Amino acid sequence: MKRPRLKAPAGTCDTAMHFYNDRYPSAPTALFTPLNAWIDDYVRMRERVGIERTIVVQPTVYGFDNRCTMDAVAALGSSRARAIVVVDTNVTDAELDRLTQGGACGVRFQMFPGGVLPWEIVETMAARIQPFGWHIQLQMDGRLLPEREALIRRIPGKLVIDHTGKFLEPVPVDHPAFRILLDLVGNGRTWVKLAAPYETSKIGGPLYSDVGALAKALVKAAPERMLWASNWPHPAQPPRVPMPDEADLLDLLLDWAPDDKTRRRILVDNPASVYGF
Repeated sequence: MKRPRLKAPAGTCDTAMHFYNDRYPSAPTALFTPLNAWIDDYVRMRERVGIERTIVVQPTVYGFDNRCTMDAVAALGSSRARAIVVVDTNVTDAELDRLTQGGACGVRFQMFPGGVLPWEIVETMAARIQPFGWHIQLQMDGRLLPEREALIRRIPGKLVIDHTGKFLEPVPVDHPAFRILLDLVGNGRTWVKLAAPYETSKIGGPLYSDVGALAKALVKAAPERMLWASNWPHPAQPPRVPMPDEADLLDLLLDWAPDDKTRRRILVDNPASVYGF
């Protein structure tokens, strides 16, 4: 029941978390069978940390079956929750409209094992979803940004990049791949989620200073393009890494962002703009 030192401002948004429930079947592409992590558990954490708004992200476990994610958003309430779903080029406009009415506002491309959407359809899907006001959420190894830069720059509409760029080996701030990420957040339509440093840090907590150096550089360069996320219930937690506490993850902003105004921007104003609160 640890509570953060940082007092979350009203309207604080957790921009990435996942729900799991064994009433929904896992996809054939699932790499693991998750334990149940359902609404009551999350709400207790949300109240403890001070979160008021939530972005529920479709986990890879369920592939194209978005029922778990959408049912959770319905339960949390449309005034406080949105969904990032997984659909491909076969999706109809009627289905996109139905998902929009249920709170969906983006498509998740997860470019690691278990992900079901390929690079080849990113541009097509980005164009399809523009009339619905959606965006692309992208998770990839940030070290590969030079290989994908041209494609990423062609993506129409908004782009949200996961996990501080998710450099699987944290790089220095002058690394060419990180310089590309810094340039992208300066283009006016790319946001970065400051989240899950425990997944990639080689130094470890409590400050994850190797990932923290990247987070600080991003905040300094474009505070208006930063978001924060708990990544609850931490499905990709590396072996032998202690389970992170969400209060500590929120408190990282005391180190990464220099003042209350910037932290409010990251926690409240930026996600309100991206997700339509």
